[in-house]
Amino acid sequence: MRGIALAALGYFIISGADAAVKYSLDHVGVAGAMLWRGVVGSIAVAVLARGRGLWPRNTRLIMARSLMHCTVSLLWYFVWMSGLGLADSYAMASAAPLLMTLLAIPILGESVGWRRWVSCMVGFAGVLFMLQPGGDLWRWEAAVLMVAVTGMAVSRIWTRSLASTDTPHAIAFWLLFLHIPYGLLLLPVEALRPPGGELNLFPSWGLVLALTFFGLANALAHVLFARAFALSNVAALAPLEYTVLVWGLVLGFLIFAEVPAWTTLAGAVVVIAAGIYNLHRERVRRAEERAAARAAAS
Repeated sequence: MRGIALAALGYFIISGADAAVKYSLDHVGVAGAMLWRGVVGSIAVAVLARGRGLWPRNTRLIMARSLMHCTVSLLWYFVWMSGLGLADSYAMASAAPLLMTLLAIPILGESVGWRRWVSCMVGFAGVLFMLQPGGDLWRWEAAVLMVAVTGMAVSRIWTRSLASTDTPHAIAFWLLFLHIPYGLLLLPVEALRPPGGELNLFPSWGLVLALTFFGLANALAHVLFARAFALSNVAALAPLEYTVLVWGLVLGFLIFAEVPAWTTLAGAVVVIAAGIYNLHRERVRRAEERAAARAAAS
């Protein structure tokens, strides 16, 4: 229960961070957002950890996960700067728990029964409904975002693997720190600059405050995620991915006056229902395993 509570708080915080960076992208661009996230976030994690427990133990996996997440950040910021709405992107991201269920088979060696296979297929039908030709999400940015969502699902699973070897602060620190060299490499890329082509890493004081909040919120949220995955399994935490859709609807409307199409919301409902059913089947399976273990012990 503590892991679930920490993850829920983390998703609430990260939603606010996403709204802040989406608001700032037209001024700092994708590379600038990466740098702000990396510098402010990694310093904040180091302060929270008091400089201890930051050195990685599973170096190869922690670096692979961090680079994967940097790429995910790049793609999310790019589609947001291209005009995709906050709630629309979160609706598509609701496919992440289904992908986590399927990707846990080759990555973690977990088994998935036929019922969960069927629910995953139903969930992906909901994604296709959101992406139907002629709909609001029938755009090239949606395809880019689906690549990012797949990478995000892999990153979540690797977080679970790292939780047994590395501290939450180390997991969060290296993810954020690698945004700095990644962002520096992206600075010359014209397509990742603000729409006007002018790159300004230090815009108005209001935007500086928004970007500082963005970095601090990412630091806290990723420490919470790492701790949550150390306390709870993937199946228990995956449905909490859906809570960001609620926050995205609220923040998208209040800050950007965004109202998703009914097809987007309907498709998201199907995807979420499939994900919740997967959670139910996981609980049933674990209860059966515990019962079998007790019977064998007696």
